[in-house]
Amino acid sequence: MRIRLAAHEEKLPSELTEEILSRVPHSSLVRFTAVSKQWNALLHDKTFIKNHKTTFQFILTTKSKIYSVSIDPKIDVCELTLDVPSLESKIPKILVGCDKLLVCGMERGALVWNPCLRQSRWIEPDSDQTRLVPLGVGYNCSGSYKIVAACPGKEDKTLSLWKVHELSSNAWKECGISGNRDVDKMNKLHKNNGCVSLNGTLYWIVYVDKAIRVYSVDKFDFSTGYSYRFCDLPCGTKNHYMDALVLRAFEEDRFSLLKQCHETKKIEVWVSKYKINNSLDSEVVEWIKFMEVSSPNLANLVDTLMSQPSYFIQDERLVVCSCDQTCRACIYVFRKNRLISKTRIDHVVEPYPLHCSFIPSLVPVPPGQREELKE
Repeated sequence: MRIRLAAHEEKLPSELTEEILSRVPHSSLVRFTAVSKQWNALLHDKTFIKNHKTTFQFILTTKSKIYSVSIDPKIDVCELTLDVPSLESKIPKILVGCDKLLVCGMERGALVWNPCLRQSRWIEPDSDQTRLVPLGVGYNCSGSYKIVAACPGKEDKTLSLWKVHELSSNAWKECGISGNRDVDKMNKLHKNNGCVSLNGTLYWIVYVDKAIRVYSVDKFDFSTGYSYRFCDLPCGTKNHYMDALVLRAFEEDRFSLLKQCHETKKIEVWVSKYKINNSLDSEVVEWIKFMEVSSPNLANLVDTLMSQPSYFIQDERLVVCSCDQTCRACIYVFRKNRLISKTRIDHVVEPYPLHCSFIPSLVPVPPGQREELKE
């Protein structure tokens, strides 16, 4: 197919070329980027990836299965397996989607995974750690991918050390702070929220004042191992511990923020007006309101297990995944300040699945020594 399409590329209308390539598996598309500059540009275009026939936007896991969920042109659910022979039957305990890759926390260790390409990389815990809690995956100025993780102490489980794993060297190192100060920093992370990766830099929501529920955005510096206060949130305070508050990437270089008030059910979505600058200095980020939905009949997007919703913004739509009062995963679609549809994912029969949004991509999992799971 590659030779035939390349030979007749000039004779085929661009729309037909795109339609043909949209049916080719993602794993083959990676090789096709070398056919020509035109194909390379097309295959990395976010519109093409979005319209690919096998594109999906959410990953869900239960106690026994992993699922992908696509939204367009209709909701479609498929079962997945992890792409490491010794982990095919294993289920992630934690899902964090960052910079077009997933990092999965397992029973012990972690997995960096691109389910589109069916590529994965096993990350063994450090020698003095029994398990790790991945917080995010990003990369430094040289393009070297790194995982930030909290590692509970071997003797004192309440003491968590922050460590960074560099995938190119397959080595762990401690962050710039350690000991009890790490515990304090972990406690300031907004629970069940995950992190955002913009151009390799990691950001997450933290408490400024837990007593009155004031939050800001912190930024992690790979060179020092410290996190710094970066900017304020547009909503400032949070009046109820079950309010939804989730930071995500918007158009790959900006922030989006979803907030839902638990008491009024009102949903607000904000986006940063300008591209986020990755400088170390704190910033005054200008936020604009993307959407506001207010109705007492809306469901609470934070479920009874305190799990935050997953979401993405696309084509002026807000698409949210969360668990409803029946403990089942649901997809909500909002447009023009109102709820358009709610669909319960009946194919996922186990209650309270983990879920995260995933930006489909052709980004390969960084190469390195592949570790086998040691039972």
